[in-house]
Parts: sequence; C-alpha cells; structure tokens
Amino acid sequence: MQMEYKNIVVAVDGSDAAEKAFKKSIEIAIRNDARLILAHVVDSRTFATAETYDRSLAERAEEYAKDLLNNYANDAKASGVSKVIQCIEYGSPKIKISKSIAKNYHADLIICGATGLNAVERFIIGSVSESITRHSTCDVLVVR
Repeated sequence: MQMEYKNIVVAVDGSDAAEKAFKKSIEIAIRNDARLILAHVVDSRTFATAETYDRSLAERAEEYAKDLLNNYANDAKASGVSKVIQCIEYGSPKIKISKSIAKNYHADLIICGATGLNAVERFIIGSVSESITRHSTCDVLVVR
C-alpha cells in the first residue's frame, strides 16, 4: 500500500540540495495531487548582531526569500502542480520547519535537502535536515 500525501512542505534556501529536494517535491505532489507548501525560513539569528552595522540586512533577506519562493512557485506551477503556497517564517529553520510550518499547514510530508547553505552551523551544532527528522511528527524525505 502506497502512502498518500496531501500537504507537502518543501524546505528551500537556494542551495543545490534544496533544488534537488524541490524537484523531488514536484514529482510527489503531482503523483498525489497534493498541496505543495514552499517554505523558507529567514534565519534572523544570523543577522541580528550584524544589523547594528547594516540596517538593510533584514530587508534584503526578506526580498531574497520572496524572489526565491516566487521562482520556485512559478516552476512548480509550470510543472503541473496546481496547489502551491508560499511560506516565509523568521527564526531558526531547525525549529520553524518541523514544529511551526508543518503544524500550521497540517503537513503529512516534509522534504528537505541533505545539506543547506550553512556549513559552519552544520559542523558545530548539526544539520537542519537532522533536526527536522528528529522533531517532525510526520514523514520526512531527505534528498541527497
């Protein structure tokens, strides 16, 4: 028996791994006629201190997130996904994706890349994908 997914969250950050996860999410969303939630978390912890010197940092991060999600949404729709939602959150991606976004959208599947943009954080305190798999209450697909 094959599991049916109706609400798929795909975590995207602009990395190559996120691009692969996004492509996989399109396949699964089409196969299941699912709603695809494109999720990007602006890691506000990283620019809180830096904003003392550059007040436009948060604004640029938000613009980047909007452009990124618009591009992914256009690609998803062009590929045949009919139900696409864009979600931008602020905070820690490790917590927001598995605990907040997945819950708010009643996700039954979260798809993420094996590695993201932040190699230093991954080395020091573990990867976002690892945290998602540990804390999620739904299925998780980590794409290599």
